[in-house]
Amino acid sequence: MPQLAEPPVRAVWTDYGGVLEVPSTKVTVANFCAKIGIAPAQLLAAMTKVADGHGVDLLAPLDTPLITQGEWSEQVRAALRADEGVEVDLSDFPARWFEGRSANEPWIGHLRRLVTRGVFVGLMSNMVPAWDEHWRRVVEPEGLFAELVMSFQVGSRKPETGIFRVAERRTGFLPRECVLVDDIEKNCAGAREAGWHAIHFTDPAKAIEELDALLATGPA
Repeated sequence: MPQLAEPPVRAVWTDYGGVLEVPSTKVTVANFCAKIGIAPAQLLAAMTKVADGHGVDLLAPLDTPLITQGEWSEQVRAALRADEGVEVDLSDFPARWFEGRSANEPWIGHLRRLVTRGVFVGLMSNMVPAWDEHWRRVVEPEGLFAELVMSFQVGSRKPETGIFRVAERRTGFLPRECVLVDDIEKNCAGAREAGWHAIHFTDPAKAIEELDALLATGPA
């Protein structure tokens, strides 16, 4: 019996943090911690303690969401006070978190070229409700994304299979017609487990090369 041909990749789903904007998440954390006067390891430890208290991954309390931004900030402050002996100001966290961040123009430029070729481009992000207005100031979604799949809206987050199934249902694409481009390898692994292609984003040029190879048999 002849083997069925693999369907071409038709849908490109890009992550936001560390992909669509710069600097990298690691640098953003370091810059933010410098502003509030603590080490990145201290913030990470406090965030981990809060997440563990809810029985979830690091940012899942915020981006699923289980608690509000204000509640999360207070819980992180309490953890820093109890475990590190430091007092920090986490007021207006979203605005301060996005301060100094800008669009990754080489990557966004390539996505726009794909859109003009008729390739479906969507945004899939583990996004916090209170951050929604801020990322839109960095990257204008109109005319770029055909669909937005945000964890806080769908109740599932990468690398969970559920968020990929939501994207498929919304668009009608098969799993093997989709590719996720993400800077976190765990999320890429989740995409592959869901039957998708995945590209681990480390720099725009490499990601563009890998993506164009996948799309070679797709829309012209």
